Amino acid sequence: MNPYLKKSFFLIMWTGVAVYILWAALSSRTQRHARVVRNIEIEVSDSSSRGHLVSSQKVNRWLKRSGIPTVGMPFEQVDLQGIEHLVEKNGFADRVMAYISHYGTLHIEIRQHHPLLRLLTDGVNSYVTEEGYVFQTPSSSSLYVPVITGSYRPPFPASYHGSVRHYVESEVEKISRQISDLDTLKYPYYRRARRNNKKLKEIRQMSIPLLNRLFTGGERKDQLYAELRKKKQALRKACRYEARLINEGLEAVEKRQNACRERQKKLVKSYEDFSKLLNFVGKVENDDFWRSELVQIVVHTAHSGSPELELVPRSGQHIILFGRLENIDRKLDKLLCFYRKGLSRTGWDRYRYIDVRYHNQVVCRK
Repeated sequence: MNPYLKKSFFLIMWTGVAVYILWAALSSRTQRHARVVRNIEIEVSDSSSRGHLVSSQKVNRWLKRSGIPTVGMPFEQVDLQGIEHLVEKNGFADRVMAYISHYGTLHIEIRQHHPLLRLLTDGVNSYVTEEGYVFQTPSSSSLYVPVITGSYRPPFPASYHGSVRHYVESEVEKISRQISDLDTLKYPYYRRARRNNKKLKEIRQMSIPLLNRLFTGGERKDQLYAELRKKKQALRKACRYEARLINEGLEAVEKRQNACRERQKKLVKSYEDFSKLLNFVGKVENDDFWRSELVQIVVHTAHSGSPELELVPRSGQHIILFGRLENIDRKLDKLLCFYRKGLSRTGWDRYRYIDVRYHNQVVCRK
């Protein structure tokens, strides 16, 4: 084939391919713009025997109240990101994906959070996941998880929802910035201290002029020295007073910084205790016996600030004094052994309190 004709053939062929691709893209865009949403399908995955946090009916109500146009709207005009944000902001969903199928169905796929427990303490009414994600309990939810009651105060405000770890890290960082900002209040005191020290040095160097020392004698010379001592004494007294004011100012700033550090320390300790509580509930939920036996967990905050647990079992009329979240496995094993070898013989209703807080002991009270 003639090289010229060969090049012309390939040029025409690739031009045709490019024109076809462009036409197909424009045609598809035109057709997509012309197509409208015909119906909505909402799928909530991960619903189990424990119940559910969100339902397709509830999401439908959210969509209607939000005013986001869906059915009957062209594909291009449906706010998919707005729909995803609408579901996510309620805090119940771990992941939301909204898309429109070729046939005009708006699909909303929702994966809900898996709460480990429900906090019902000190004004808090929230679910908490195993990873430490907290969100407020939705109305009309039917989820069967352990309920934590009592006077326990978690390391986050009652209205908070989100990652507890992120909240604590943010608060710790905020307090650190406050401590750094307070450092700037010390700088004026440091400058005053330098001026005061310079003044003390000048007072030490004060003396009677040379001519007065050479040509003045007798009582007049003694009088000059007395006047100098009196003057230096008064100036030193003023410097000592200034030094005391400087120290008081620095101590006041340091006191505020120490209060911030103490608040920071308590927040970190509170988060560690919160993590231990999640770990304890996780152990209970992963054990078939304890999951069915323990019906309520009451948590109180001790004088030291650490949480202490009381467990309400299904069997018997007693209360288990579990104490602090330490040696969890040992306490549960000790309690299980006492159940099998003690209460099974003496009777489940014989004692009012069963105390497992002490090492290698189970103390019972009627």
